[in-house]
Amino acid sequence: MSVAVGIDARVKDVKVTDELITFYLVDGRVISVPLAWSWRLSEARQAQRSSFEIMGDGHGVHWPDVDEDLSVEGMFHGVPARRSKK
Repeated sequence: MSVAVGIDARVKDVKVTDELITFYLVDGRVISVPLAWSWRLSEARQAQRSSFEIMGDGHGVHWPDVDEDLSVEGMFHGVPARRSKK
């Protein structure tokens, strides 16, 4: 685990716009990645993007309507979601 991803790297709030996925952390940091990094959220309606659950004591976020999970660690390390091969 890097210094950037420490014990206080926990999600307090989330905002998803037409351009960005933004995590607001309990320690005051704000991290964003392009919406395109999550193809599920990119294809979701705004109501689906707004319906999320903070999980794992704040270490990740789950969007039940589109079955998407993103972690703080993944956001820090720049790991975009990949489409599964069918």
